Amino acid sequence: MDSYQVIKRPLHSEKAVEDRDRRNAYHFEVDTRANKIEIKNAIEKLFNVKVLNVRTMIVNGKKRRSRYKIGTTPDWKKSIVTLQEGNTIDIGY
Repeated sequence: MDSYQVIKRPLHSEKAVEDRDRRNAYHFEVDTRANKIEIKNAIEKLFNVKVLNVRTMIVNGKKRRSRYKIGTTPDWKKSIVTLQEGNTIDIGY
């Protein structure tokens, strides 16, 4: 899988900003088929940094209602990538 297909987008939330400041960890939405090794290689290739640890989780979709029908948003995969000290990623926040 190509590096640009593995990493979908960086996540910008209050928790993600706090992790970045305290632990040098960045949150990304990744492809659901990607494993930790592919995520690590993609981050190292795209941002030219050294990755220490990759943690992944599946985020379940939320229930949504549109008039009389109830549906769910799709499930997606989240990755928390911890970098070596001194390495940073500039993702615009």
